[in-house]
Amino acid sequence: MRILACLTAVLLGAALTLPNPPKAAAGDDPNWQTCVGLTTASGDRVAACTTVIDGKTETGKRLAGAYCNRGHGLTEKRELDAALADLNEAIKLDPAYACAYTNRGRVYAFKRDLDHAIADYDEAIRIDPAFALAYNNRGDAWLNKGDLDRALADLSLAIKFNPQLATAYGNRGFVYYRKRDAAHAIADFTMEIRLEPNVLAYINRGNVYRDTEQLDRAAADYGEAARIAPTDARGWRNRGMIRLYQGDNKGGLADYDKALQYDPNDVYSWNNRGQAKLRLGDKKGAAADFRKALELQPDLQSAKGALARLGEAR
Repeated sequence: MRILACLTAVLLGAALTLPNPPKAAAGDDPNWQTCVGLTTASGDRVAACTTVIDGKTETGKRLAGAYCNRGHGLTEKRELDAALADLNEAIKLDPAYACAYTNRGRVYAFKRDLDHAIADYDEAIRIDPAFALAYNNRGDAWLNKGDLDRALADLSLAIKFNPQLATAYGNRGFVYYRKRDAAHAIADFTMEIRLEPNVLAYINRGNVYRDTEQLDRAAADYGEAARIAPTDARGWRNRGMIRLYQGDNKGGLADYDKALQYDPNDVYSWNNRGQAKLRLGDKKGAAADFRKALELQPDLQSAKGALARLGEAR
């Protein structure tokens, strides 16, 4: 699940805008423009917003916006206590600032304080009942509390209020997956991919295809994940597993080679590559991979059993 942040100008990842948010204008100070710019990097945002705040050039909603955006930048840097302090100040300056409540809820969610997160999302929705991001984030919180039905209801409302919010489809697809509703999960992941193709969407849809034994489709999705993010091990290792299921041991070996190139600490990639090598007759290479898997996870029974059958000791 993904929880989204909003900036003072527009919502990140959404087409919605907040009522009368502070925005940059052509004649504004460059630091203000950087502070509220949608594409500003987190470190630059924090620095620019700090200059605006310390310069005491802004008041009211714009000062609240500077605190809110600096809080966003600090959240992205995972400086959560500092982010919380800024968002508290933004809300103090503008108690009707829905974006600040949503961003503060996100900080609480990262701190695993889900009750406070939900309370903030509740307040954001009270202020702006059509605030799609707040519904998305509250849905994430309900999921993490184990309440799938409430999560599903909130994510459906997020989609109702912003049908272009790709992340909400992905999150709802994951809830459907948890509820073992494969058809609806696939439909939502497909819509997410249509709106905003990304690695996680392909991995998630591939997982549903895998679990419903649609292995060719699973392999295709994992392959697409590897294509669009070739240095992300997830696409390679998931497709490698499918190839082993289908008896394509050479293809599986090649995929696990890639997976381990980008994530050498994944125990299951070592174990599964060992299985591929074993099937291809490379007993020495298989034993080395099983031993490496056991270095990472000494209680991995499949690797222990494979070494025992090979007559190898750790």
